[in-house]
Amino acid sequence: MHRTLMALIALSTTACSSVEELTGNTPIIDTRGVNIAQYEQDLAACQSYADQVAIARQAGTRVIAGAVVGSVFGAVLGNSETVQRGAGAGAIAGGTRGVGAGLHERHTVVKRCLMGRGYRVLN
Repeated sequence: MHRTLMALIALSTTACSSVEELTGNTPIIDTRGVNIAQYEQDLAACQSYADQVAIARQAGTRVIAGAVVGSVFGAVLGNSETVQRGAGAGAIAGGTRGVGAGLHERHTVVKRCLMGRGYRVLN
């Protein structure tokens, strides 16, 4: 599972496509009166700002926190085997939440940037 999480993080930071294209979370704007060529340039600029969101770091931090919490619960509820299982489950859950939080923050940055440039973002 750890490899799956790392693959998801690597995929989410791939340079060949924007994260928004990979996740299907592209901003929807009201195109009435919008110069589409200019919008594409602005979207690329906003996505470049959003690249500063540290998705992998957020995921890594939450993996560690989840593992710690999971191992504590495992220790309280059982033996060393339940500690390991708890740590693993906590790490996976924490990493998943970290990636989700990072993607949400990135989407928020793109939307705010576009709105700051005068676009009406609908989603």
